[in-house]
Amino acid sequence: MQSIELIAPRYGIAWYPWAVQYFFLIALSYASLWLAVPGVVLGVERWKPAARLALLGAVATAIVAPVTLLADLHQPLRFWHFYAYPNPTSWMALGSILLPLYVGATLGLAWLVWREPLRARAGEGGIQGWIGRHVPLGAWATPRWLVVLLGLVAVALSVGVMVYTGAEVAILKARPLWHTEYLPAMFLLTGVIGAAGLAVVINRVSGIRHPVAGDQFLSVILVSLVLAGLVAGGWLAQGLSINEGSVAAALGSVRDNPEWRRLAYWGVVAGVFLFLASGLMEVLGSLRGTRWVLGLLALYVAWSFRWTVLMEVQTVARNSAGFQNYAVGMGSQGLLGIVGSFGLLLSVLLVIDLFVPWRAALGGRDGTPDHSPAVHGEPDHG
Repeated sequence: MQSIELIAPRYGIAWYPWAVQYFFLIALSYASLWLAVPGVVLGVERWKPAARLALLGAVATAIVAPVTLLADLHQPLRFWHFYAYPNPTSWMALGSILLPLYVGATLGLAWLVWREPLRARAGEGGIQGWIGRHVPLGAWATPRWLVVLLGLVAVALSVGVMVYTGAEVAILKARPLWHTEYLPAMFLLTGVIGAAGLAVVINRVSGIRHPVAGDQFLSVILVSLVLAGLVAGGWLAQGLSINEGSVAAALGSVRDNPEWRRLAYWGVVAGVFLFLASGLMEVLGSLRGTRWVLGLLALYVAWSFRWTVLMEVQTVARNSAGFQNYAVGMGSQGLLGIVGSFGLLLSVLLVIDLFVPWRAALGGRDGTPDHSPAVHGEPDHG
């Protein structure tokens, strides 16, 4: 009797925390752009204060997201291979074209929206006056039709970015936890939750504290949480009712892993708490001063979903039984990279806030908090 020994190699993870940061930041960017559309493109007066906040978030994250993507390439200087050796059948290759076009369109839209406030500073001294005289590229009035046109182009490109970031993960059949049509939908909805949370935080720390905008973002968080819950419930129901396909394989691959059960329970608890707290704040106006805390929680929900999906899934061994341990390192491929990317985002927000009068865009006021009355008549402090 002859025996054959099979050797299955154990590979380490391919995507590091930089990938989580990219998927997180780019989702915040395109979702923030969508939240700015009613005020910027459609010209809805009631939504303009929210649009100012959302557009700032869209621009800052659009600048930082490609940096994290280059870092995740391991050999960033080889990014030109995407253009030298095009592959139209690859979602990643398509993304290499869509991403710079989207970033350019988003920055161009913000430039058009911020031109008039910049021109108003042209008579000032120092670097702010210099920026006001040169960055607007002349004294011509910004055409409304051009804002609408570039806004629609940016939205179209953002949809392409959303599709490619979801598809390049969901297309991988070797990972049953990724290979499902529910994953792109969850990326989208959790991205909207995070973008609304980012706008809530900016609303607080920027000193604007606009009550109506804060309530609008809380409503977006509530609706997105409900939709995300329905999508997650549909994914789970399909896996439990149909004992075949990627959903069933995904559940089977983690059924005996206590770490996965802990992450799943914690994710559900965080989402339910965010939903209940947001709903309670909508009803009890006296709690609106702490809505920024829910904004931070919304950001965490969006980030932790991507961490679980992109990092924890890779600990499920593809070529052998069991799971592969992964511990976050302290270097640039681990904790330092995570903290550094958030620090870069904060730096970009601070630089924009210092040199661009974005508060004065879309009919706003530059340099003064907005103390407009809240929806229910009480003053707002958050």
